[in-house]
Amino acid sequence: MDQRLQQSPQMIQAMQILQLSSLDLEDRIEQELVENPFLEVADPNSSDTSTGEDEPLDSLSPTVPVVEEAGVSTLRDEFDRYERDLDDGTRRTRTGSSEDGDKKMEAMANTPDIEKTLAEVLVDELAILDLTPRQRKLAEYLLWSLDDRGWIPEPLEQIAIQCMHPEPGEDPIVAAEDPPVTVEELREVLDEIRSISHPALGARDLRECLELQLTAMGMGSEPLLKAIVERHLVDVEQNKLPRIAKDAGASIEQVKDALELLRKLEPSPGAGFGGVQADVIHPDVIVEEVDGEYEVRLDRQAAPDLRLSLAYKDVLKAAQKGDGVREWVKKRIESARWFLDALQQRKMTLDLIAHAIFKEQRGFLERGVAGLKPLRMQEIADEVGVHISTVSRAVAGKYAQTPRGIFPLKYFFTGGTTTETGELASQASVKQKIAELVAAEDPSAPLSDEDLGGRLEARDQIRIARRTVTKYRKALGIPASSQRKQF
Repeated sequence: MDQRLQQSPQMIQAMQILQLSSLDLEDRIEQELVENPFLEVADPNSSDTSTGEDEPLDSLSPTVPVVEEAGVSTLRDEFDRYERDLDDGTRRTRTGSSEDGDKKMEAMANTPDIEKTLAEVLVDELAILDLTPRQRKLAEYLLWSLDDRGWIPEPLEQIAIQCMHPEPGEDPIVAAEDPPVTVEELREVLDEIRSISHPALGARDLRECLELQLTAMGMGSEPLLKAIVERHLVDVEQNKLPRIAKDAGASIEQVKDALELLRKLEPSPGAGFGGVQADVIHPDVIVEEVDGEYEVRLDRQAAPDLRLSLAYKDVLKAAQKGDGVREWVKKRIESARWFLDALQQRKMTLDLIAHAIFKEQRGFLERGVAGLKPLRMQEIADEVGVHISTVSRAVAGKYAQTPRGIFPLKYFFTGGTTTETGELASQASVKQKIAELVAAEDPSAPLSDEDLGGRLEARDQIRIARRTVTKYRKALGIPASSQRKQF
């Protein structure tokens, strides 16, 4: 089988681990400790840091990465290259006026007590893409068509018709005098969305979901995988491996290897976005003020330190030649080392990104929301030297404990506008000002959105469109002026 079948699962594993929250990471570590006998929790008082790389037996491949800086660097290079391959290596830049910024704002703000839906999270992330107004409307419509799994069960042909002829009482996505929406146009927009989220987002069913992921990994034409996905998903569910092997002309072992890869794919591509609110927030990043300076560090108690157990040596010594034990040990050690490298890479990546974020957001640490500056993921990606998708995964579900409270790392990525004095005001700070104006208004004569915009310009020299005021007001959960009026 193609060697990529052996490497790609590790890349998938590295991406999954990077995206895990602290609580989910604890569960994943516990699972690995149960499943792999050669992983163990390191004793902090022990000086034994051996990874087993001194084992001279030829059954242990010297090419298996070990937990040291060189190995992690290799993993990071492969990981970043994998991200770029999925995105065709395309970096998208954003230019334009402050009004253009209003149209393309990246509303990444997220707070522990507000849970966003899958569609809301992905609509926010559309700001990364340079889409035309028409494409953006179609993209939002597609995202709101996703189910909880991240699939779009309806055919694109039907969605194209709905865009032109919506349900009674709904506005059409595209005006009647404009060119009709085509299936090809929807596919192009869907490809753009997938480039910043998940390669299988918007799949019709499980079969297409798996096919899209295999294609993104360069394995869409691998005969055995293709046969299983196209013809034997029911057989897989019923564990009819001999039938699969006979039809595909493969051995049972080859079928099992292929299924091992398929099990590492994501059947619900929407699972990594939106997410369920955790009952307990465990911050990954700690920011503390020490002697007037701010120190940024990772929470050392977030997860236990692991190491490769030397118990495998005893197993090898007791093994009989040709009984398959040595090969079994080799696979387990390789799996353990990849997991350890992925954990170390997660730690290094998150540490670099956290330092870069709070270097840019020092004003927030000093003055609170009023000091929050507009910041985009692409800026941090350029600063750290990774792909923007790596930044997105690294901050997903992660929290920072700061002198101003506990906030999601995504909170610090926000669009903004330029004031008349040339300063930049973040979306969060503008929202706060709108909330202040509403709190101080006369309840018998509440301010309309146009009035709020006028007050912002007069008081704070912030000029934004009325529709943007409406968008911010709705995001704050503030009713319209007609609903706020007290008689």
